[in-house]
Amino acid sequence: MRYYQPTSLTWWAGLLALLTGSGALFLPDQGQLAELARLVAILAGTGDASPMTLISLGLGLIGLRDRIERGFRGDA
Repeated sequence: MRYYQPTSLTWWAGLLALLTGSGALFLPDQGQLAELARLVAILAGTGDASPMTLISLGLGLIGLRDRIERGFRGDA
């Protein structure tokens, strides 16, 4: 469970992107969820608010946070 870090801001940002992308995948592309998806995509620096982009962004942030933390500790 080394990827589960609820005290990390990067983990929360990744989880938000992951949940937004998953919600956009299964719910219609209208309303407030579509606006939230666009906002998350803009904050991430991408012009694409597709569900796959947001899911990949979320998983990447969670994995990146773990890798950087292990690098500072000296773990491989």
